[in-house]
Amino acid sequence: AFFALGGYAMGMHLMRQIGDRGVYGNPTLPDFMVFLNWDQLPWYWHGFDSFIFAALMAFLVPGILAFAFGWFAFRSRVTGVYFAIITQAMTFALMLAFFRNDMGFGGNNGLTDFKDILGFDLHADSTRSGLFVASTFALAFGYLLCRFVVKSHLGQVLIAIRDEESRVRFLGYRVARYKLFVFTLSAMLTGIAGALYVPQVGIINPSEFAPPGSIEIVIWVAVGGRGTLYGAALGAILVNYAKSYFTGALPDAWLYVLGASFIFVTLFLPKGIVGTVPSWFHFRRTPNKPETTTA
Repeated sequence: AFFALGGYAMGMHLMRQIGDRGVYGNPTLPDFMVFLNWDQLPWYWHGFDSFIFAALMAFLVPGILAFAFGWFAFRSRVTGVYFAIITQAMTFALMLAFFRNDMGFGGNNGLTDFKDILGFDLHADSTRSGLFVASTFALAFGYLLCRFVVKSHLGQVLIAIRDEESRVRFLGYRVARYKLFVFTLSAMLTGIAGALYVPQVGIINPSEFAPPGSIEIVIWVAVGGRGTLYGAALGAILVNYAKSYFTGALPDAWLYVLGASFIFVTLFLPKGIVGTVPSWFHFRRTPNKPETTTA
């Protein structure tokens, strides 16, 4: 959900840049609004003609939603599978809302036919290369930020909460606040990823809210290796490479492959690639016993 919200924020900015170059030539309204006989922009579209405003909204909107949602969930001590269920319910509700034409987000078709970003043609190879470099820098920034958090005292408390939440609460830590912080931070980083994704693929629609997207992210972490930062990045690269291949060669088989890979990793690679493969090449040497001498 947070990924899609960040993507919609950037998509709204890109739609405002089309102007009179659209199908209907309306300099103020996006084409889909003209087609639906809208006479003015909705209030929540104002400001998105500015790139800076759109970039801020790309991580502030997911962050605010995550903070509000997490505040109620964590104060009620909703954890585990129950937390997963209510987050999926929120995602599904947002997907249904964005499918509606009267919401002003393009309905089923979403936002597409983007022309340029910051004055650069989105279809030019140089612009695509620039977006790829920007994505690389964003990944590096996210990694360094997360590494800083993990290595800090805050990160140690979060690890303790992951391993034994009730004991941490017994020691006097306000567990809900720590969980709310990391949940909000992850939502904001995900929103940034969505904002970088949309200009590169050229479309954002409600299908990005669909549950399989959330499941894929879990599989990224499972394949790469839980408990590590670079493991998740490695898993994302491998799974998306497989997705690109199967959706082109065998599109109907992709979901089966995705599910089978998750089952395989859970049963045979519980620590993921990062946690398992190095152990295959690690040979323990038996220490030499000291020689005993007789007096």
